Order: sequence, then C-alpha cells, then structure tokens
Amino acid sequence: MNHVEHIAYDMVMITLSISLIVLAIILFLACKKKPVESEETLPVKLCARAYPLMEIDAATDGFNHRRIIGQGRLGTVYAGTLEQEEQQLVAVKRIHPFLVLSNAGFGFSSVLKWLSLAQHPNVVPITGFSEAPGERVVLMEFVHMASLDFYLHQNQDGASLLDWNKRFRIAAGAARGLQYLHEVVAPNIVHGCVKSSNILIDVNFCARICDYGLNFLAPVEKRGIVGYVDDEYWSERRGGGVATKESDVYGLGVVLLELLSGKGCEGGMLVKWALPLIRETSFSELLDPRLVIPSDMKPLVRLAKVASACVGNSRKCRPSMAQVATILNNLETEVCL
Repeated sequence: MNHVEHIAYDMVMITLSISLIVLAIILFLACKKKPVESEETLPVKLCARAYPLMEIDAATDGFNHRRIIGQGRLGTVYAGTLEQEEQQLVAVKRIHPFLVLSNAGFGFSSVLKWLSLAQHPNVVPITGFSEAPGERVVLMEFVHMASLDFYLHQNQDGASLLDWNKRFRIAAGAARGLQYLHEVVAPNIVHGCVKSSNILIDVNFCARICDYGLNFLAPVEKRGIVGYVDDEYWSERRGGGVATKESDVYGLGVVLLELLSGKGCEGGMLVKWALPLIRETSFSELLDPRLVIPSDMKPLVRLAKVASACVGNSRKCRPSMAQVATILNNLETEVCL
C-alpha cells in the first residue's frame, strides 16, 4: 500500500469511527428520552380526595333527610352536589356516629386512599372522604341504580324485571368485581360484607359492587350481616368479626341462592332451607316461583351447585373467587348469547 492509499484508508476509518460515535450518541439520547415520554403517557390512578366537612355539609344541605337515598349497617347515604366541581353528583355515606366513636384512632384516611385505587366496571369507585371529630364520610360515584336487594325483595315488579338471563349476568358481574378486589388490587381488598344490598344494578342490568373494604368500621356489628358470613367469621378464637376472602365467597353464595329462589337471606335461614333442596335436586321447589322455569335446566342446576359449593363447605374446602367467576362467566356466555 503506497502513501496515498494509506492516507485514504485512514480517512475512511476516521470517518467511519466518527459516524459510529455519532450514531451511538443519537441512540443513547433516544433511549434516554423514551422512558420519560412513556411515563407521561401512562394513565395515573388518583386516590380519593380529602374534602373539608363544611363542603360536604353544603353538598348535602346539612345532611338533609330529603337527600337520603339509602341506609345500612355502616351509615346513611345522601345524594350530594359538589358546587366546587361543576355541580357534580356524588353519593355521600355518613358513617353512624357510634361507629365513629368506636374507631376513633383508626387510620381512616389511609384506608380510604387505598380503597379508592379500585377501578373496575363491576365496582363503584370511591372518589373522596372527609373526617372531623365525631364524623367520617365516604364519597362514591353517584350511579342511577337500585340494589339487587331492592329488585328481588322490595319492588313488587322488580323480580319480573330480572329474568333468568339477567340474573346470570348479575351473578357473573358480581363475581368479576369481587375477583378484581381479591386478586388484582394491590394490596388485595376483602369486601367484608357481600350481600344483595351491596350489589347495585345499573340501567343495563350490570352488577356493581359497593361498600367494599369498609368492614373495619364495624367488625363486630351483627346488624345487617348475620347470614351473609360463615360461622368462622364469628369465631371467638379469632376474636370475632374477621372477614376473609373465604367469607366473601360465602356471601356471594348466599346472593346466588337469592337469585335462584327469590327469597331473602333471613338471617341464615335461606342456606339451611336451600342446601337440602339442592342435594335432593328438588329444583322446582328451589327456583323463584315468580319466573317461568326454562326448558333447559342445566345452567340453573350448575348455578345452584356453585352456590352450594360456596356456602356448604368449610373455608379450606371453599372455591376461590376466581374459580367461581370463571364458572359464572362461562354460564353467562352460554345462557345470554
């Protein structure tokens, strides 16, 4: 190689080296920027907002009795209007004073912020809270809907609106919402009081779970929960009032029996009445007499067996919510398509 060729070779190598260095710098900067851009585009889950009690008082006209839309074991629910947020409608649950006093030292705000992270089509979102001496308030999304308890047991025409197809849809939707709380939200959420009055039905007959995770406010309060939890819940060895995923499965099993029979829980009497009928395959006696028995009984028989597995076994032998949801989703698809 002569001198001229050697110089040309060196120039090519230098140019190639500079090009590689420039390319490396460009790739480095591109990779460095990418995570920042992706972080900006990720949806941000906002936790519940803390509201001054005065703002909640104004939203409910001083907790006016005319704004009451529901009452339960934990508190009274009002329809509220938040003036600071373009007249947004919210459901305002005012916790009973005696429950507030018995849980005065509990981390209410921390628990509510955690619970508010739950976002699912079959779950009613918690949007805010308020606390003051002697007061605890939970704000939830306002949804124009009635509870499953209202449809089945309070409205004379409600049961006829819930045909078998809609009941399968409600059962599957409730199971999906509970499965999400049990397995997707981190840390997992145990509902603590799964019952028909805590399953809301929207205008499309989609089930939505409410009042989840609030059992810490009334762990030993029996009113409104007897019959919807298993015997282990009240075990003295556990200290009483211990909710678990298994006790939630039991509660859903009771709800399934209500959907099948049209009867109320009656403090646990429904389970005692229904289980022998399921074992004896006496489904004509079990099923809601207000509805026509379908020609194909197989889906109803399977639904009854799922309910039996939820309420007829001890905690260690009970199916998980995921297993129940899988079966109910398949039944919904089979029946409703």
